[in-house]
Amino acid sequence: MESNTHSSPESSATTSTAMKTHLLEQPNLLWRVASSLTLGATSMLCRGFLYGLNTVETTGLDRFLEVLDKRKDVEKRERGLITVCNHVSVMDDPLMWGILPASYAFNPSNLRWGLGAHDICFKNKALSTFFSLGQVLPTHRASYSPHGGAFQSTIPQAIRLLSAQPFANLRPGSLDAASPKAFSSNDVPDPFTSGDGLTYTTNGTDSIVAPSIYAQNRLAWVHIFPEGCIHQHPSLTMRYFKWGVARLILESEPMPDMLPMFIDGTQNIMSEERTWPRFLPRGGKKFHITFGELLDMEAKFGDLRKKWQELVRKDRLRALSEVGKDQQSRSSSPSSWASLSSLWSSKSSSTTATLTSADENSPAPITTSTTTPTPSSSDPNSQLQLQLQSTVVQKQSRGQLAMGELSEELKYGAEAQALRIEVARRVRDEIEKLRVSLGYPEDDPKLGLAETWAKEPADTRRFKSNVDGSLVTKE
Repeated sequence: MESNTHSSPESSATTSTAMKTHLLEQPNLLWRVASSLTLGATSMLCRGFLYGLNTVETTGLDRFLEVLDKRKDVEKRERGLITVCNHVSVMDDPLMWGILPASYAFNPSNLRWGLGAHDICFKNKALSTFFSLGQVLPTHRASYSPHGGAFQSTIPQAIRLLSAQPFANLRPGSLDAASPKAFSSNDVPDPFTSGDGLTYTTNGTDSIVAPSIYAQNRLAWVHIFPEGCIHQHPSLTMRYFKWGVARLILESEPMPDMLPMFIDGTQNIMSEERTWPRFLPRGGKKFHITFGELLDMEAKFGDLRKKWQELVRKDRLRALSEVGKDQQSRSSSPSSWASLSSLWSSKSSSTTATLTSADENSPAPITTSTTTPTPSSSDPNSQLQLQLQSTVVQKQSRGQLAMGELSEELKYGAEAQALRIEVARRVRDEIEKLRVSLGYPEDDPKLGLAETWAKEPADTRRFKSNVDGSLVTKE
């Protein structure tokens, strides 16, 4: 890795200035060349197969290429980009990207980051290297691994890739909201990192270089198949969308752009009913890919983002309250009061505590102003109040959870779950519009509900659905 340390002052005014404070600009030259060749060669191989052995139709491709053109200069990017589409074949990615001209295929900083099955794409050193070079994040599948689900460690990496990082000079490590270090350390942690900041683990034993440490990956493009499994139905209906896409929309900063897509044809190129040689794609098929327009994200998701930010604010207030109670219990002995009295020598103190979200676009902060009389060893209550207020101020700047890290309440609380369900539903509606525009009949709204599919077999990887008769392969 090439490490470039900059002396420019920290600034939150512009993402361009923030980028210049990043410790690592880009991977080393060998990695960049290998990644460019891997992505480019794979794209050209797919392009040759699609256009040489099949019939290809595209809708909205020029519009999509214009979007990529505007994102070519990393320093001028204003938002990350999420693309979402239906998932009908094991070959959807990378085959679908064969439609990109060669001038786009060899530029890793302006190509998609995808999510790939850990037990398939990262099961040995060779495959791990290849898919890492191909900008794939190792993802555990909940059906096969206890490390899977929407809260696995790979999702924060995708959130950070979509975000305007870094927010401060990169310092390895972060302070958990409940960590005692938050009260003693003078270092303000970069909320963009966690762990050692340079790597992360998906299962406690592996070690993956975090792509978000590199400035060239700021406000990146992440592609996701929200169905989370291959679903082949004659009418190309879709299943419910899982929560990963909701986390990307709610937690990335600033809110990323989103462009819906719809693909048709790869289900024939690699049908789940194919026989030997099963590993080979079939030619002579028709492939059609449709690109929608960039969504008005504020209109589509702005209300849900505000609700999410309010949940985060309340959660942090609750965490501070718990820390305060803990401090109170630990400071209740007479010897503690004597020690605390030396910290406060002024005759009076006016302390203002402001709690804000780590999100730049969060709702207006809550401000409380408290005037407290002179503390003394005989006035333990006022001493405790001043100490707790000081603790709040320190927590505000140093005790936030790292970006993409959530408390238990933000993971499993009823309000948080309801928000993710609604975000996922709205994303699905946008892709459904593309599907209907291609002449397919409108589907049953119940297909967008998780409970509709609950009757399917839980422990079977590949099966014919007893809900709609589709061919399903769980991922």
